[in-house]
Amino acid sequence: MSNTNSYRILLVEDDENLGFVVNDLLEMEGYQVHWAKDGEAGMKAFSDFQPHLSVLDIMLPKKDGYTLGTEIKQKNQQAPIVFLTARGMETDRVKGFQAGADDYITKPFSNQEFLLRVKAVLNRCYANNSVAEAKNEYTIGKFSFSPNNLILSLDGEEKHLTQKEADVLKLFCQNENETVKRELILSTVWGNTDYFTGRSLDVFISKLRKYLKADESIKIENVHGVGFRLKVG
Repeated sequence: MSNTNSYRILLVEDDENLGFVVNDLLEMEGYQVHWAKDGEAGMKAFSDFQPHLSVLDIMLPKKDGYTLGTEIKQKNQQAPIVFLTARGMETDRVKGFQAGADDYITKPFSNQEFLLRVKAVLNRCYANNSVAEAKNEYTIGKFSFSPNNLILSLDGEEKHLTQKEADVLKLFCQNENETVKRELILSTVWGNTDYFTGRSLDVFISKLRKYLKADESIKIENVHGVGFRLKVG
């Protein structure tokens, strides 16, 4: 279980099976979850439960997810929303972002990807909030890494990182030895996934490899067509 979470998450999903899975997934991660099963109940729950994040299905009874998302944004412009849907068409994605989506997850999805995206949105929206994750130190092989201070150190020698270098490395540390998708890194650190931002990411990966090369047990592997993996040992 994560130690981060006084976060409250509103889940609005009418599919019983998927609802149980997502509800349990979030609760096992330590989040407080309120599960509503239609759009009207979801709007009432938003007012009563005051969630830090709303996860909304699109195809809902009584009030669809787009309408619900728009009404949530009218009530609180800063309220983060993740749409959860079987629809993968670009027009649907555009409509979702127009309704105020912070992310858009298409079914079927892996549990890990879902949790990472939820965490990414929360970290982005509550970076300076006391409920945000506050792990101050990571060990990477022989290195120590302090994301808050932007310092990577080895044998007393300190390397000062830029904010984005530290953000990318922190994401790798949170998912050590696991593949992190390019799109997730780009949306988490840069806030978009366009071509030019993708080229910037490649430059940052090259820099991080250079910084970490003093320890041969550390590798940032390129997982072709998917993303990257920080491998230690």
